[in-house]
Amino acid sequence: MNKFIKTAAVAATLMLTAGISTNAAANQLDDLLKQVKADRVSVAKLDKKREQEFLAARADKQALLKKAQAERAAEQARNARLTKAFADNERMLTTKEAELEAAKGDLGEMFGVVRRASGNAYGTIATSIVSAQYPGREATLDKLANAKEIPVLSELEELWFAMQTEMTESGKITSFEAEVTQLDGSKSSQQITRIGSFNLVSEQGYLNYNDEQGQIQPLGKQPDGSIVGTVSPFIAMTSGYAPLFLDPSKGTILNLETQKATLEERFHQGGTVGYVIAGVLAFGLLIAIERLVFLFLVGGKIAAQLKNRTTPNANNPLGRLLQVYQDNKNVDAETLELKLDEAILRETPKIERGINIIKILAAIAPLLGLLGTVVGMIGTFQSITLYGTGDPKIMAGDISMALVTTAQGLIAALPLILVHSVVAGRGKSIFHILDEQSAGIVAEIAEKEKQ
Repeated sequence: MNKFIKTAAVAATLMLTAGISTNAAANQLDDLLKQVKADRVSVAKLDKKREQEFLAARADKQALLKKAQAERAAEQARNARLTKAFADNERMLTTKEAELEAAKGDLGEMFGVVRRASGNAYGTIATSIVSAQYPGREATLDKLANAKEIPVLSELEELWFAMQTEMTESGKITSFEAEVTQLDGSKSSQQITRIGSFNLVSEQGYLNYNDEQGQIQPLGKQPDGSIVGTVSPFIAMTSGYAPLFLDPSKGTILNLETQKATLEERFHQGGTVGYVIAGVLAFGLLIAIERLVFLFLVGGKIAAQLKNRTTPNANNPLGRLLQVYQDNKNVDAETLELKLDEAILRETPKIERGINIIKILAAIAPLLGLLGTVVGMIGTFQSITLYGTGDPKIMAGDISMALVTTAQGLIAALPLILVHSVVAGRGKSIFHILDEQSAGIVAEIAEKEKQ
């Protein structure tokens, strides 16, 4: 019974809940319908507004289109007018050019001649050393060479004056004051002598005219002393004639002359081996000078002793030899000869000291030169291996070393051989005197023993 009652209660509750849910759903659908109707009205109003705006803009766009079409038509008409005017101008230019050519006549040929002559003269005058004294002449020539119109009379006169000035001044020797730009950039005013169109000289020596910068500059290195030594006497001369070296190539040969290596530069090209050879030569000459001085003094003392044989002096070999004779007058000839030979042998080291060293150094010098040659050739082949044979300047240093050291070795050997001969001959002459006096003393003793 209780179970039935509970079941009935649950069923009644479920039916009540379902009725409430149905009423709530019905209310929500009514609200949704009202919202849809309201939105449809809003959308219709918005579409109406957009349609009105489009129709208003369409009228404006139509007005802009008509305006653009009108402008295009105006530009097309203007283009036609300009095209016609351009064609008319072209025909007029052609006509005027024909009239100009007919009016020029021979002037057209003269125009070409003037341009050609101005171009040639510009190349000559711009680089001429005459421009160092008369600058600015090339400006008019450059203008004429690049002109597009017929030159006027004054411009033709300038061309004539420039060419005539160059011809006239190329045959003169003149002096003028000008600014010289030194190698360090400083500038100084100097008196410069121009020899035609060949060279510029001053107390500094030969000068160079830099046409690109319009400056007078001294050479980076003056040529040999025999060449530059003629400059000062030539400048100081007021009348008559004086010798002076000229460069007919207007500077080319002079620049090549300055690139020649001096004796000092040749010496340094020998490198370490060359310095050793120079040291050998200097050492050998010092020994030779010391020996010559010593033997000269000894020879003088011996010459004085020969004049006074009865009074021996111990400051020379002959005096010491005579002293041995004085100390051994009572011995026989054979014993005296031995003692005299012994005295001569004691003098030998003093007289011959250093002579053999000079001979050895004379033999070593060419061998050192040969060593330098080998070292230089090794360096040459190393350069060829590393850099190839494309640039000879890379190999020039080692080749110079090979050749210079050979020459240095021979140059060192020749004077050493000469001074060795002189020193050795001087020593032999002293030994000859000693041997002669010793033989005379022995012969004198031997004659006394026979008697």
